Amino acid sequence: MSDGGAAAGSRKVRQRQRRRERQAVPRPYVVKFVLTEQEYADFRAAAERLGLAQGAYAAEASLAAARMANPPMPDPFREALVELMQASGQVRRIGVNLNQAVAALNATGADPGNLLPYAAACLRAVQRLDGIAEAVRRRIR
Repeated sequence: MSDGGAAAGSRKVRQRQRRRERQAVPRPYVVKFVLTEQEYADFRAAAERLGLAQGAYAAEASLAAARMANPPMPDPFREALVELMQASGQVRRIGVNLNQAVAALNATGADPGNLLPYAAACLRAVQRLDGIAEAVRRRIR
């Protein structure tokens, strides 16, 4: 049984992201290859680190190998941007939950039980953002 809700949620996230510009020259040829579960996890993680779609990463990496050139490498600023975007979304979601917990506290006068965990999660997310910001600051000095 699949989780249709999770799939629909991930589609919504993809729809909100701006599409990247296409290649200047179309790529009419398709190459297919098969990976194990672990290989696919590694492949997917590498594409995400570079901020590339899986097909774009596969094309760039295979062309680099064919041309005996350096494969695509992570751009520290792109990595920082991806981290900041993920952390920003996380803080937004935590903020919504924290606001709901505070509203429940204000309405009833009793701790709804989730106020402290949401506050702690918010603190962790802000600390993560602070760490990313500090790493970016060190890189651009």
